[in-house]
Amino acid sequence: MILQGKRVTVLVTGGIAAYKTCEFVRLLVKHGADVRVSMTEHATHFVGTVTFEALTGHPVPLTEWTGSDGTIPHIELNRDCDLLIVMPATANILAKAACGIADDLVSSTILARRSPVLFVPAMNMYMWRNPATQRNVATLKGDGCLFAGPAEGYQACGDTGEGRMMEPADVFDLVTGVFEDKPLAGRHVVVTAGPTYEAIDDVRGITNLSSGRQGYAVARAARNAGARVTLVSGPVTLRTPALVKRLDVVSAIDMHRTVMATLDADPADLFIAVAAVADWRVEKADGKIKKEKGKLPELTFSENPDILADVSARGDVAVTVGFAAEAENLEDYARKKCIKKGCRLVVANFAKDALGADKNSVLFVTPESAEAFGPAPKARVADEIIARAVRLLNDNQ
Repeated sequence: MILQGKRVTVLVTGGIAAYKTCEFVRLLVKHGADVRVSMTEHATHFVGTVTFEALTGHPVPLTEWTGSDGTIPHIELNRDCDLLIVMPATANILAKAACGIADDLVSSTILARRSPVLFVPAMNMYMWRNPATQRNVATLKGDGCLFAGPAEGYQACGDTGEGRMMEPADVFDLVTGVFEDKPLAGRHVVVTAGPTYEAIDDVRGITNLSSGRQGYAVARAARNAGARVTLVSGPVTLRTPALVKRLDVVSAIDMHRTVMATLDADPADLFIAVAAVADWRVEKADGKIKKEKGKLPELTFSENPDILADVSARGDVAVTVGFAAEAENLEDYARKKCIKKGCRLVVANFAKDALGADKNSVLFVTPESAEAFGPAPKARVADEIIARAVRLLNDNQ
């Protein structure tokens, strides 16, 4: 509910992606924001003003001329505004904003801003790559402006590359984080999430019921707190949180190798091991093990590497946080794990209640204490995990 009561002004410019802004505005309104929309004349050729008036319940001004109530549109659109969003942001509007040009209502509103502004670029890949556009983007970023995207993909002109506007759901995901504090700004956080899959043969394997939701929520919460996030993920069907770097793995050995390589290449301040990693693997058979009546296959198990313990033993990660999914004796097992693996905090839960669920009830366990939290949505649990990790990081300073 972080958007409840927030006033957001959305400025729509003349790009084919303007139609996607309708869905974005709907999401803002659905989550409690008071949204005002203004458009350039060219934008009205793609989406009519009536659409946005119906979505927001407010008129959509198109010109700089004083309204019938005596208000000045480009000033009124900024009054009490918490966030200004330009979506889609064409190469033209980026150039105007970078140079301080105010020759229509949208560009005047940007120049008269008194709140943070978020640009959501959308243009042909060659327009995006053009040195002039890149200079304009650098200027705007230097002025403190925020950017969401662009993404890579198929474009309306037929080209495929960077310049495609981010999807509305991804932009909305980022917007919710704009209003949060940034205690992890400048920090690198590595998160593991999801299950691992240990092959038995070419068609069979051993895995678990982890959906990855809690780990992905932790990655999103770390990003919202200002961190640069690397998410090492087992096989899941979840969307990657916007601006989070995702590295896909399959087995526990894959995950161990990827985590260590990531930390070698880009040292982290915080490591949060949320993934449900298999403790053992099977010595994989080639092809497919054939069924023989009355005879069970002989499987040989080997112990998988301990990712959390190995990261803690490196000594170059300031804070490590582990997870413990148990069936009984939750606090006792979690404390033993915390001490044995050398981590600062273990987030423990009962596996049967958490796996695949939308909510979670956890126990925050350190060598000295235990504190219950929840039941709560996994996003809220993730926020609490990050808040506690931040305190641990601050204690190290």
